[in-house]
Amino acid sequence: MAKFLHHLDERLTAFIQQQHMFFVATAPRDGRVNLSPKGMDTFRVLSPTRVGYLDLTGSGNETAGHLLENGRLTFMFCAFDGPPLILRLYGIGKALRAYEAEWGSLRPAFGGTIPGERQLIVLDIATVQTSCGFGVPTYSFDAQRDTLRTWAEKKGTEELVEYRALKNRTSIDGLPTGF
Repeated sequence: MAKFLHHLDERLTAFIQQQHMFFVATAPRDGRVNLSPKGMDTFRVLSPTRVGYLDLTGSGNETAGHLLENGRLTFMFCAFDGPPLILRLYGIGKALRAYEAEWGSLRPAFGGTIPGERQLIVLDIATVQTSCGFGVPTYSFDAQRDTLRTWAEKKGTEELVEYRALKNRTSIDGLPTGF
């Protein structure tokens, strides 16, 4: 049975911290829904009503484009081991870049520098939802992939800036992303 809350409690915060993967969902008013898996220990609980993740350069930038258009953002976590649980965090999000004032106060919470870091995606939580997760299968975690980190290291800072200008300037539906 689904349960709704207005903030994260200690139990749910601990659950988030134990997860190796989470999902990010956004959608424009018109166009494609974007649902992306994320990992690499990039997610942080900033307060009971605020969370975020360090977003790394990738082939697209749908999340930033959708957030600029309407701000709607959902994070989902699933228990793939231990007791079953699905946790969804709903609210209004924004993408923050290194040149923005809030970056300096938030970035230290996300740990050391990761090659290819692009922006922070931050969510102000409106609703927390838990549900049973009885239908979610169990999986064993082996390791995080190192492919994205290695790719970003090989590109280097200048090539990553060029790559983002070429590949991350608009969403697949043509929305501007802020780059």
